[in-house]
Amino acid sequence: MANPVEQFRTMIDGASRIVFFTGAGISTESGIPDFRSPGTGLWNKIKPIEFDDFIASEEHRHEYWSRHFSSKDTTWADAKPNRGHLGIAKLVDEGNSTGVITQNIDNLHQDAGVPDDLVVELHGNRAYAKCLTCGARYELDDLKAQFERDDAVPPCRICGGIIKTATISFGQAMPEEEMQRAQNLTMECDLFVVVGSSLVVYPAAGFPQIAKRMGAELVILNREPTPLDPIADLVLHEEIGPTMGYLLDLN
Repeated sequence: MANPVEQFRTMIDGASRIVFFTGAGISTESGIPDFRSPGTGLWNKIKPIEFDDFIASEEHRHEYWSRHFSSKDTTWADAKPNRGHLGIAKLVDEGNSTGVITQNIDNLHQDAGVPDDLVVELHGNRAYAKCLTCGARYELDDLKAQFERDDAVPPCRICGGIIKTATISFGQAMPEEEMQRAQNLTMECDLFVVVGSSLVVYPAAGFPQIAKRMGAELVILNREPTPLDPIADLVLHEEIGPTMGYLLDLN
C-alpha cells in the first residue's frame, strides 16, 4: 500500500481544480491558539461578546475593543505563515488550486502569498475593521490611537454606523456573498482538501459533503479524527506543517 503522504501527492498531481478548506489547526502551528480545544481553547478562558450585545450596549463595545487592543494580545500580530500556509500558496501560484475557503480570521493565507480574491473568509478577517452599516474599511492602528485617546472607537465618519472588526461574532449572520463563493468553488472542484478543521461547525462543515456529492475526491489532513473521516478518500492524522513541507519540498 502506498504511503499516505505519497498517495496525497498523487491525488494533487491528478487534480486541476483543488479547493482547500482550512480551520484553526493550520494556524496553531504559527502560534495562534485554537478557540475550541477542550480546556485550552480561548473560549474556555474568555467568554466571547455576542453580536447582539455588541450592537446594543456601549459598555460591551468598550469591553470588545479593550480586549482587542490589549497589550497582551500580541500573538496574532507576531504570527507568520507556516509550511501549511506556504504549501497551499505554492499550489495556488502553480495553478493547481482554484481557491481557499477558510474558517480562520488571521490573514495568514494572504500573508503566505494567496491573492485576496482567491481566499474566501467565512468568518471574516481580524486584520482590519469596517462599518456595519455602509461597509467602509478602517485600519486598526488608527482605531487604536483613537481608543487610547478617547477611550472609545468613534462611529463611522461616513454614515455614523457602528464600527467592528471585520470578523463574524457569535450571533452574527454568516456573510451571504462569501457563502455563495464557497459553494461555487466547492461544486466546481475535483479535489477538496480539508486542512486543520474539526468539521463540527455548520454550515461551513457541510462543504466537504457537497464536494463529495458532486464527484470530487476528499482528503482530510487533521491531527484529530473528524465526523467526516468515514466519507473521505484519504485521511491523514498528521501535523500539517511537516506534512505539507515534505509533500511539496518546502524547507
